[in-house]
Amino acid sequence: HVQLAESGGGLVQAGGSLRLSCAASGRTFSMYTIVWFRQAPGKEREFVVAISQSGGITDYADSVKGRFTISRDNAKNTVYLQMNSLEFEDTAVYYCAARPIGVSYSPDEYGYWGQGIQVTVSS
Repeated sequence: HVQLAESGGGLVQAGGSLRLSCAASGRTFSMYTIVWFRQAPGKEREFVVAISQSGGITDYADSVKGRFTISRDNAKNTVYLQMNSLEFEDTAVYYCAARPIGVSYSPDEYGYWGQGIQVTVSS
């Protein structure tokens, strides 16, 4: 099992940057694929980016490619999401999620979730 907690959200102007962190408990963190999803008001939860257990493979949604960067530090049990050139459309609650096998784009395939953190981009 793993427990996840997001931090680093907040309010930023369009064009600005934020860095989200997803801190995990447990000694088996390196065995989990970590994914960021987001959910805007009135919309379904959508895939943003994933990182493999070792960090060697990443997968980005087209909407964030070139602007967001995911990384992980398994020694610190933490995944980071650097978000640059933020747009109003990035406004959402961001969630990190984990599963012990490869990435899935469906939130239904993830059993471990953080509580979510608000990111608000003002236009």
